[in-house]
Amino acid sequence: MATTIFLFFILLSLALALLSKRGHGAQSVHDFFVASRQFGSYLVFFLTAGEIYSIGTMVGFPGGIYAKGPTYGVWFLGYIVLAYPIGYFIGPKIWQIGKRYDAITLPDLFRGYFGSQALERLVAASAILFLLPWGQLQFTGLVAAFNGLGWSLPPLVLVLVAAALAFGYIAIAGVRASAYIAILKDVLMVVAIVIAGVAVGWEVGVQPVFEAASLHVSDHMNGDQLTFAMSTMLFQSLGFYLMPFAVQNFFTAKSAGTIRRTQAAMPLYMLMYPFLVLASYYALSQDVKLASPNDAFFAAVVRLLPPPLVGLVAAGAALSGLLVLTGISLAIGPLVARNLLPGLSEKRQKTGAKLAIVVYLLASIVMTLAAPNLMLTLINTTYYGITQFLPGVLAILFGWRVRPAAIGAGIVFGQASAIALYLVPPDLHGFNLGLLCLGANAVVVVAADRLGFRPKVAHA
Repeated sequence: MATTIFLFFILLSLALALLSKRGHGAQSVHDFFVASRQFGSYLVFFLTAGEIYSIGTMVGFPGGIYAKGPTYGVWFLGYIVLAYPIGYFIGPKIWQIGKRYDAITLPDLFRGYFGSQALERLVAASAILFLLPWGQLQFTGLVAAFNGLGWSLPPLVLVLVAAALAFGYIAIAGVRASAYIAILKDVLMVVAIVIAGVAVGWEVGVQPVFEAASLHVSDHMNGDQLTFAMSTMLFQSLGFYLMPFAVQNFFTAKSAGTIRRTQAAMPLYMLMYPFLVLASYYALSQDVKLASPNDAFFAAVVRLLPPPLVGLVAAGAALSGLLVLTGISLAIGPLVARNLLPGLSEKRQKTGAKLAIVVYLLASIVMTLAAPNLMLTLINTTYYGITQFLPGVLAILFGWRVRPAAIGAGIVFGQASAIALYLVPPDLHGFNLGLLCLGANAVVVVAADRLGFRPKVAHA
């Protein structure tokens, strides 16, 4: 029965994708990737939320708490809340500048403002590199969701099925399919989390769950943990809306005001987290031995819910991962076909983008199978690189006169430093290495700009 319910919602998502294509037969590149900037508040709201609250929320967050205790999840909640006010102010500005330069991607903004093809290609190539862990994150969560259904299929088969579904959504109608599916996904996700939390509270009790879980993990932060939480909240809130797919979602809106309205309502989603925390504690309170920490959420679901509800929860989790995987792919495609391979005709851009998406999905699958990881670790890894775009984006938003070579030098130094410190981590006493590298990035930008001999480039 669980599998039947699950398949019903997957088929429903495909039907919504087909419905989204109605009236948009031969899609242009702009329509395929940013819906010709026609989405109103509701579609932008669901599309944006759909890619913020991904399978990392339903599977990664509980897994982190199970593996390292509740203090490990503090930064996860904090950086999302802190990011919303930032998005409220910079989102409309990104939309306005994107419209000025007819942008589809984040590198389009860099090319339009700085007039540098080299900088455009650097941003595009490094964005693709650091989005690989984000794809791995979704596949890791999808495997956990499929396992929650009791499927005894090899992980390779499961991730190939997930990749085929994600590519199917894209092929049907591009970003329009994502927006329609996001409505179904968000409803299922919130309902699933609330049901799981209520089931734990009903079956075991809220206080007993917390008391039992406290015997297994500490709920107190030491100095290093507090430093990590505070520095990570700041760092990742700054990078939250620099994700290429987040910027691309802004470009789908029909006005700057549309973005302001959606950002104002976004924090309402945080109301589901108390239920998610309760469900996360279940595995700890019952001393459940899991094959992977990423299975923590489904430990409560499988043990406490009847099969039809297990199918509903699994569908919500799977659509969360599939939707974000679709969004990432829709960002990767034009990064390659539009920014790394400029000059392609519109038809070839779409074809090239789809080929790039296939390659990206396959690379993410290989990483998922070859190097399984705790999902919250994958979140951190992506932010280490993506947030290094911040000095360049700030220059674009505020019209600062900065040499493109200086911005490029800062990005290269910040990302290279982040990779080096990640591979050979020093003892930073909990301080987020990405924030340290971002500071170094800013210093390099200022120094290179002051010492450079090339003419400064800026656009009104």
